Amino acid sequence: MSPLTRAEAEIRARLLTVHHYAIDLDLTGGDETFRSTTRVTFSAAEPGAGTFVQVKPAALRRVVLNGRELDPAALDGNRLPLTGLAADNELLVEADMRYSRTGEGAHRFTDPADGETYVYSQCFLEDTQRIFACFDQPDLKAVFDLTVTVPPGWTALGNGIAHRDPDHEGRFTFATTPPLSTYLIAFAAGPYHSVHTEHAGLPLGLHCRRSLAEHLDRDAEELFDITRRSYDHYARVFDEPYPFDSYDQAFVPEFNAGAMENPGLVTFRDEFVFRSAVTDAERQSRAMVVAHEMAHMWFGDLVTLRWWDDIWLNESFAEYMGFQVISEATRFTGSWTAFAVTRKSWGYDADQRPSTHPVAPCAEDVGDTASALGNFDGISYAKGASAIRQLVAWLGEKTFLAGVNDHITRHRFGNATLADFTDSLARAATDRDVRDWAERWLRTTGVDTLTAHVDETTDDGWRLRLERDGSRPHHLAVALHDRAADGTLVPRGTDGLDLPGDAVLAGSGPRPALVLPNAGDLTYAKVRLDPGSWTTVTESLSAVPDPLDRALLWTTARDLVRDAELPPAAYLDLVDAHLPAETDVSVVSGVLTFARTVLADTYLAPARRDDALDVIARAARRLLETAGDPGLRLAALRSLITSATPGERAAELDDWLRTGQAPGGLVLDPELRWRALARLSTLGLADETRIAAELDRDPSSTGHESAATCRAALPDEQAKRAAWHALFEDDTTTNNLTIALATGLWQPEQHALLGEFVPRWFDAAAASAARRGPAIAAALTRHGFPGHAAEPTVLATGRAHLDRDDLTPAFRRGLTDCLDDLARAIRVREAIPVREA
Repeated sequence: MSPLTRAEAEIRARLLTVHHYAIDLDLTGGDETFRSTTRVTFSAAEPGAGTFVQVKPAALRRVVLNGRELDPAALDGNRLPLTGLAADNELLVEADMRYSRTGEGAHRFTDPADGETYVYSQCFLEDTQRIFACFDQPDLKAVFDLTVTVPPGWTALGNGIAHRDPDHEGRFTFATTPPLSTYLIAFAAGPYHSVHTEHAGLPLGLHCRRSLAEHLDRDAEELFDITRRSYDHYARVFDEPYPFDSYDQAFVPEFNAGAMENPGLVTFRDEFVFRSAVTDAERQSRAMVVAHEMAHMWFGDLVTLRWWDDIWLNESFAEYMGFQVISEATRFTGSWTAFAVTRKSWGYDADQRPSTHPVAPCAEDVGDTASALGNFDGISYAKGASAIRQLVAWLGEKTFLAGVNDHITRHRFGNATLADFTDSLARAATDRDVRDWAERWLRTTGVDTLTAHVDETTDDGWRLRLERDGSRPHHLAVALHDRAADGTLVPRGTDGLDLPGDAVLAGSGPRPALVLPNAGDLTYAKVRLDPGSWTTVTESLSAVPDPLDRALLWTTARDLVRDAELPPAAYLDLVDAHLPAETDVSVVSGVLTFARTVLADTYLAPARRDDALDVIARAARRLLETAGDPGLRLAALRSLITSATPGERAAELDDWLRTGQAPGGLVLDPELRWRALARLSTLGLADETRIAAELDRDPSSTGHESAATCRAALPDEQAKRAAWHALFEDDTTTNNLTIALATGLWQPEQHALLGEFVPRWFDAAAASAARRGPAIAAALTRHGFPGHAAEPTVLATGRAHLDRDDLTPAFRRGLTDCLDDLARAIRVREAIPVREA
């Protein structure tokens, strides 16, 4: 599929004004294709000129422009030329479109639990043309009328309220939309289970497949409560009312993203319908996504980016609002702690790779839709949200929201750019140079580093000098802590600093035991503590009273390890000494995940790995035995399971599976059972018979994916070859199954067995990505790269592949990131003192 270039989009936007789409989809024609009929009316500024419409059909059956039949054979890839345009035009396109198995376009899924089939759309960026013919770019907004015909027993959902045709069974017509971009059109169809309510006169709906009905029903009130609270918050802070006629939230299978902000019909990955026990951190994450997607109804849907260089206008804003809203309007008041310890690290990591880019890149640097797709990353989300949080701290929330409301009002149902947004902020903040701030924060790359130097002064006082390595201004707080006689840390106070500017802070009395720059995590920067404060951290991290500041300190330790400034063993010493006393489940989960998956699996040589797993397991067991919070115990148990080594710990897993009980009063639900079986499979202590028996016990789609992971994890050459075939040679393997297989294939314990497969990965993954598209490219790089093989020869092989000119943009971007992570792991290994290695 040929990507659309920015230059082409600009030419087409100058030529065309698109008025209306009438789309008729017939889903009754079988398992492989569906019928799509599109009538689009549009005007041309230059009669007689030509353009093109985009469509990617299985078969293009008929094209009529202004009553003139066009030759379907003129279709070139995904582009159909339209010549001799009139001032006012009507285009008819009839086509058979192919269902997707990769979560792109119209995805079709059959639930193995009950045999029911579901279809949903994912039109994001440029996949609308997989469903209907369109001028597929965000600044050619139009009004849409959608009709969908479905098999008996199905229902259909869309962007507006649905009307069932009484004269035609299975035919649904949706309310006419306001002007929308093509990528925001959505539908879902199938025998969905639904729960309905109403709030402030707005119809609300929750939908999932039938096999998940009991789980959705159990959480429906919580989901509706988050939805109502988010709606009420936005009603208070935005001048523009909610702009659509209903608000449905559909939890759909095999969804690639977390969610998609389709107006009136938000689609979520149905893993958010929890089948098994979860921590409060996971409920908080789900709540954040609900609030994030609702923010998009204003920022993204009502006001939409003009071109994909301004992705941040959608995602950074929604990310910030998602965390801020749930921290203010729900019981999840500690959401920024979770952001600091998990989400923000996503941004820091992305910003230190060769593929980094500004939060708001220049338009010429996002030359086509293929390059834009790679920018939906930790920079556009986490770094951008961090930048907005810093902006709010600098401007004040009242001024910031005044600028936001000016922006929304001026561009409602239209398109906007960074310049438009900063103009609105500048009108609200007359005493601040917002445009200069935007240039420094949004047009630059990389992470600033703030290094603290603390000295005692001759007048019985102390002085902090904060050194900035970078160019951005920072408005931040410095927290001071003293050590009490019993060893606890007692806050002395907090002082504000602005960099550049007052980079020196002087105080009287004894030097604080801990001087913490960026307390409250208001800015985006790596922090380096002075030696005295770092000593306090090693001795008393768990005694820091504020969980957000503890999260910041754990992130600082993580950064030091990644930068090869702190040995992995020193990080594990912190885990051993302080994690068992941690009370915030987001911190516990974030720290254990980094220690278990990054540090143990990639930063340590194989000979050191079991020692690391022992430390992680010991900390997890102490948490399991002492924590009062069930979520803390669950997080600990998960880590204890995945850190099991051969011998007593593996035998313990066997016993838990046999009895269905684990320490801490926890029952082994399906998620924990599959987690334990996957670990036993990796260690060679399970076999196909046992995996099949567990699948009989849990025949859900999640069960099938988990069984695939277990089979791929078996330390057996035949199992590895079967997984390899499904991953790289079978193009019917779905997106979720691809991730499941990739997750199981690479196991650090099986380094020798996997040796022959590592160099083959590069050609096989590149070929699969070229055949199957961006979603599979992302799955194979994010989840299927052999990151455990942190060896110079593997790195050299990968870098040689980057010299190829036939890699797809999505695969090239993913491979670049994987190789940078691999190079970092090698640097960390090489920096480990000889006594550790």
